[in-house]
Amino acid sequence: MKSQIKRTFSNFFFEYETPRQVLVRNKRVAVVCRIIQMGVLAYIIGWVFMYEKGYQIVDIAISSIFTKMKGVSFTNISEKERIWDAADYVFPEQGDSSFVVMTNYIATVGQKQDKCPELPDGKNKCTSDAHCDEGKYKRMGNGHMTGRCINDTSTCEIYSWCPVEDDRKIPDPPVLLTAENYTLFIKNSITFRQFNVVRSNLVESVNQSYINTCLYHPKTDPLCPIFRLGDIVERSGFSFSEIARVGGAIGVLIDWDCNLDLSIRHCKPKYEFYGLYGTGKNEDKEEKPSLGYNFRYAKYYVENGVEKRTLMKVFGVRIDIIVHGRAGKFDIIPTLTAIGSGVGIFGVATVVCDMLLLYLVSKRDFYKNMKFKHTEIGEEVKREMGEDSEEGKIV
Repeated sequence: MKSQIKRTFSNFFFEYETPRQVLVRNKRVAVVCRIIQMGVLAYIIGWVFMYEKGYQIVDIAISSIFTKMKGVSFTNISEKERIWDAADYVFPEQGDSSFVVMTNYIATVGQKQDKCPELPDGKNKCTSDAHCDEGKYKRMGNGHMTGRCINDTSTCEIYSWCPVEDDRKIPDPPVLLTAENYTLFIKNSITFRQFNVVRSNLVESVNQSYINTCLYHPKTDPLCPIFRLGDIVERSGFSFSEIARVGGAIGVLIDWDCNLDLSIRHCKPKYEFYGLYGTGKNEDKEEKPSLGYNFRYAKYYVENGVEKRTLMKVFGVRIDIIVHGRAGKFDIIPTLTAIGSGVGIFGVATVVCDMLLLYLVSKRDFYKNMKFKHTEIGEEVKREMGEDSEEGKIV
């Protein structure tokens, strides 16, 4: 028993095992093996290393956005002339990465808190005072009901800002259709903390003289940070005249995909435009509900000691600027990981070819005998094992 244990430990520490290899001369199986290996090699080189850059460590950017709108519009409504500039048509204040440019509006001038009939739009009908519960508010209403039904309009009398806004008819064409000629200046800065890299969309070739004259175009001026509003809308897939009438939302994507193994001058932004929400029809060719984008704001003033306001229902283009930044740089750890994964995938060729040889080809039994070596314990070995066991008993 002692000698058996000694032999086992000796074999474990002082013997080396290696797989048995069988050279098979079979053209079909060999071709299949080489095709699989070439496919794996193309995947590793083409996809993992060249396209995905699996040899790089990656960092995601932290970014900031500054914006500025410029442009002037002129309107003449009911013989009232007015000039509109950025302070009038940009909401909220300039500088945000998400803002609205007003392109159309409905103004209700001279509202004051008083009693007046509801809007006769068919949503708040009444035939008697019983339909107008005093002190209550209807979801589709504009104020608290006084308990009276006004016969002239067949609507309830309410306590509200009077006269009530009538937004049933949206101006067409849009009041500020010239907004398509407004320009948007975008200043974007990004930081890749892991690589201590800071970049701006005002790259080396973008100087002050260039900014003063350029206008973004994807082919002729792809780095110009000044964009025409009409071009932004059109490139997002919308019609400016339609989206200006009822409003909508546009996404401006600034994409940074930087390979820091090259010169930092090659790290430049790309601009893309997407229609996030706008106008149109559904699959049944019916007009979608709640089209466009709008909101209300009021300008308050005092006239003859009475507080009044001008209520504006604003339709506009909402701009959302989104930054996506990714940078990669060579690192030995992801490189070794990618190589190791590729070497492991090469084993697929061996598994597939073994399946063909052992189960599908006509000489599969011959190949099985060549691949696997079957051994049996002989009489002499049995005798030695028996003697060892007897020795153990005597001891």
